[in-house]
Amino acid sequence: MNIKKGDTVKVIAGKDKGAEGKVISVLREQDRVIVEGVNRVKKHEKAVNQGGRAGNTGGIVTTEAAIHVSNVMLVDGDGVTRVGFRRDEVTKRRTDGSEYTAQRSVRVARTSGKEI
Repeated sequence: MNIKKGDTVKVIAGKDKGAEGKVISVLREQDRVIVEGVNRVKKHEKAVNQGGRAGNTGGIVTTEAAIHVSNVMLVDGDGVTRVGFRRDEVTKRRTDGSEYTAQRSVRVARTSGKEI
């Protein structure tokens, strides 16, 4: 999955098409993401009394529901972009002080080629 928590995405399909928001969480098993301010649903919550301040009052709560990851695209600058990957050579340091080279995978924007 190319979308990560904290990314700014734009909805490209569905009832909230055109809306932009920040990814709150990623559900990898279901291929879904929860985006801030997008796909808002109302849930009925039961009042739970666990003593003192611990219980909730219940009622109707508005919250974000998950949407499929194929319905969002990553925002890059003014528009949206696809996500690619590039392998970069980096030098790492061992605990004994010696150095070695390794490869690191980074996400890049396909439109601009810049690292995300």
